[in-house]
Amino acid sequence: MIIDTTEVQDINSFSRLESLKEVYGIIGMFLPILTLVLGITIGVLVIVWLEREISAGIQQRIGPEYAGPLGILQALADGTKLIFKENLFPSRGDTRLFSIGPSIAVISILLSYSVIPFSYHLVLSDLNIGVFLWIAISSIAPIGLLMSGYGSNNKYSFLGGLRAAAQSISYEIPLTLCVLSISLLSNSSSTVDIVEAQSKYGFWGWNLWRQPIGFFVFLISSLAECERLPFDLPEAEEELVAGYQTEYSGIKFGLFYVASYLNLLVSSLFVTVLYLGGWNISIPYIFVPELFEINKVGRVFGTTIGIFITLAKTYLFLFISITTRWTLPRLRIDQLLNLGWKFLLPISLGNLLLTTSFQLLSL
Repeated sequence: MIIDTTEVQDINSFSRLESLKEVYGIIGMFLPILTLVLGITIGVLVIVWLEREISAGIQQRIGPEYAGPLGILQALADGTKLIFKENLFPSRGDTRLFSIGPSIAVISILLSYSVIPFSYHLVLSDLNIGVFLWIAISSIAPIGLLMSGYGSNNKYSFLGGLRAAAQSISYEIPLTLCVLSISLLSNSSSTVDIVEAQSKYGFWGWNLWRQPIGFFVFLISSLAECERLPFDLPEAEEELVAGYQTEYSGIKFGLFYVASYLNLLVSSLFVTVLYLGGWNISIPYIFVPELFEINKVGRVFGTTIGIFITLAKTYLFLFISITTRWTLPRLRIDQLLNLGWKFLLPISLGNLLLTTSFQLLSL
C-alpha cells in the first residue's frame, strides 16, 4: 500500500487550520465578556472613589488623598487588603450556605449587564425580553442574602437576610410595573428597541417626559433594591450590627461590598436606557439635525460617542444616588414596607392603567 506524502501533509495542515479556527472562535466568544467585566470593574472603582469624594465634600472633610493621585487608588488598596485577610467561618453555621451566598449575590447582578446597550448595537445579547430578564435575574440576589443570613447561625444576620427578602419583594413589584409601562410605550421589551423608540424627537422623546410618575417610582424602587440609604434596613448598623454581613470577613465580605456597587451601577444604567434615551445625544432635532446621523458616519467614532453619552447620563444619576445616601436619614422598617405596599404599588398600578388606556386610544 502506497501512501502519498502530499495528501498526508494536506490533511495535517487542514486539521491545524481547523484547530486554529476553533481557538480563535473561543477567544472571540470570551473577549467581549472579558472586556465587559473589565469595564464594570473600572466603573465600580470609580463609583467607590466618587462616593468617598462626594461624601467628604458634603461633610466638609478632606476625603482620600494618599493612595495615588487624588486618592483614586484607595478602593484598589482596600480590595487588595480584603483579598489577603483571613476567611473566618462561624463555628455552628452552615458553611456551604455561608460560602455560596456572596457568590449568588454577585453572579446574579453580573448577568444583568449582558442586556444593557452601551452604544449603537453595542450590547452583549440583544434579547426580546431584555428588561424582564434583568428583573428575573436580579430577584435571585436576595436568595443569596437570605442564605448568608441563615448560614451564619446568628440572629442579627438572619434578621438582616429576612429584611433583605421582604424589602426586595416589596419594591420589585412597583419596579416591574414601571418597566411594563415602558414596554407598552415602546412596543417592545428589548433594551435596544426601547432606546431607539426614544430617539425620534431628541431630548423631548425621552420616556422621562412621557412617564414622569413611573420615573419617580422607578427611582425610589431602584434605590430600595440597591439597599442604599434611606433604605438600607437589611444592614442597619444601629439595630443589626451589620445585618447579613455580620459574620463575614476577607474576600467574602468584599464580594458583598462589590455586589452593592454593581447593583447601583446596573440600576443607573437601566434608568439611562429606560428613561434618559440611552446613547442618543440629548439635543432637540430641530437645532442640530446632523448629530442624529452620527451612527451612520463612522462606526468606531459613533460607538465611542455613544458610550461616552451613556456613561455621562449614568454617572449623573449615580451622583443623585450618592447625594441621597449622605443627605437623608434611615427609615424604620414599618415605614419602608408601608411606602412600598401602600403608596408605590397603587401609584405604579394606576400609571400602568393610564399608559394602557392611552395606548388603546391611540390605535
